[in-house]
Amino acid sequence: MEHLINKRVKEIEISGIRKFFNLVADVKDMVQLTIGQPDFPTPDHVKEAGKKAIDNNFTTYTHNAGFLPLRQAAANFYQQKYSVEYSAEHETIITAGASEAIDITFRTILEEGCEVILPAPVYVGYEPIIKLCGAIPVYADIRKTQFRMTAELIESLITEKTRCIVLPYPSNPTGVSLNETELKEIAQLVKDKDIFILADEIYSELVYEQKHVSIAQFIKDKTIVINGLSKSHSMTGWRIGMLFAPEYVAKHILKVHQYNVTCATSISQMAALEALTNGINDAEPMKKEYALRRNYVYNRLTSMSLEVIKPEGAFYFFVKIPLENIPSFDFCMELVEKVKLAVVPGSAFSELGEGYFRISYAYSMDTLKEGLDRLEKYLNR
Repeated sequence: MEHLINKRVKEIEISGIRKFFNLVADVKDMVQLTIGQPDFPTPDHVKEAGKKAIDNNFTTYTHNAGFLPLRQAAANFYQQKYSVEYSAEHETIITAGASEAIDITFRTILEEGCEVILPAPVYVGYEPIIKLCGAIPVYADIRKTQFRMTAELIESLITEKTRCIVLPYPSNPTGVSLNETELKEIAQLVKDKDIFILADEIYSELVYEQKHVSIAQFIKDKTIVINGLSKSHSMTGWRIGMLFAPEYVAKHILKVHQYNVTCATSISQMAALEALTNGINDAEPMKKEYALRRNYVYNRLTSMSLEVIKPEGAFYFFVKIPLENIPSFDFCMELVEKVKLAVVPGSAFSELGEGYFRISYAYSMDTLKEGLDRLEKYLNR
């Protein structure tokens, strides 16, 4: 009966990140630097709010778009943090994680044969959904621009079929973020074109030296912003995302969301309400620790003469493989076999990630030290 399975589903694959993680997960004494999972617990006061929701029987459906006080808190969060105003009633949707927000956005705005421009190397979660919609991913090669998406690169790829531009900043896997000048140039390029911008800002609270800037400040009428609490509040398993968009598109995204999951889990919504009110700055101590880890990892990598760009946000390094003519998957398997170190092959982040590997520093300093000691041992061989 497998021949009856949707052809597009058969053609996509499990995420390269998860595929490699699963491949080495059961190897004894393996040091894992693979997953973007914060190693901090969810803040206690947020957990208590979730427990209280259960005890108070807040376990029923909510409004499809989310519990209104939570939508108000989410809209306030974006206005307070990034100076962009959204209506809680008509322009804010609480989703089952940022991943669902990406899915329902693409399913709302994409049609057969239209094109989506993405920077590459790029997070693995966009291309499969684009293809499931019958649309075409078009990659902008950012390897020669210090992993920065530029208006010039975008302009060279725009056609009459272009429907959307994806701006995932800060970036997974590179850690690069865009500044106000760069975002204004992209907004200026798109302002008179019938093109959406999908701004995936899930790491917005983990930007180090500079303040995160949302492109919605400059071109709100064409921008769909996606964010969530997984990274900022270490709430990956709670599955709470936030989607902000102009009402004319949000009302249609809401229909897809409603038929997809009905609503985000009510218990998680109450925990999220606590996170976005009393815990609005909970990311700050985590960010300070990540900055220390980033600096440590950067110093270790550069001392090994590895080619790497210092991340401006998120918690990843995208490292150039120092050997020629070895596929990134094979290189990473050698690390597994010879020194029991697991990192992610660059090929997981599109073909343009080939020749690199990704390290996550969302791990304890002890784990990072041991992992980098093993990487150095391998390179010294």
